[in-house]
Amino acid sequence: MTLIARLRIILNDVEPMPMRHIEVPLKIRLDRMHEVIQAAMGWTDTHLYEFRVGDAGWGMPDPDGFYDGPMDAKKMTLEKLLDQTATKTIQYVYDFGDDWDHSIRIERVGEATQGVTYPRLLKAAGDCPPEDVGGAWGYEEFLKALADPDHEQHEDMVHWSGGDFDAEDAGAETIRERFERLAKKWAPRRRKPKATI
Repeated sequence: MTLIARLRIILNDVEPMPMRHIEVPLKIRLDRMHEVIQAAMGWTDTHLYEFRVGDAGWGMPDPDGFYDGPMDAKKMTLEKLLDQTATKTIQYVYDFGDDWDHSIRIERVGEATQGVTYPRLLKAAGDCPPEDVGGAWGYEEFLKALADPDHEQHEDMVHWSGGDFDAEDAGAETIRERFERLAKKWAPRRRKPKATI
């Protein structure tokens, strides 16, 4: 029996607030959970990240061991994290410069639905801020400049964002496509039959 966790992910301190309802296998490793969140939110996976519960953190440890960073996300699963911490909410921070702070709420755990691939998007609202916009404060200023044709940075922001940024549009179809790619990437490989002599 495969157990599935239903999660609600919100990006804190941002208006309109991006929100995603998703489902993932309970046994997913946290490094893969990071990839799911990147795909769900629309981030570009070009910065460091960390999952946090209380004083504990999981992410990419320093390969040289020079500082006490997070524990290795590859060595922790969502299931073990929930068992060890008894938490219902996980903090996920992406890009320690812009400090994008996400709250992940575990809403329920149940059996997988036959014929469904995971990760699975259930609902999405609000677009994610553009990468490197300068955190929540920079995003607020970006939206002001975008909305006001007389703003001194309006043309620069339109050009920088590609000209079609819509804070209300979550791009659900794009998220589903990204999730499909992840599901294929992580699907068990068929073993080749051993050659008989």
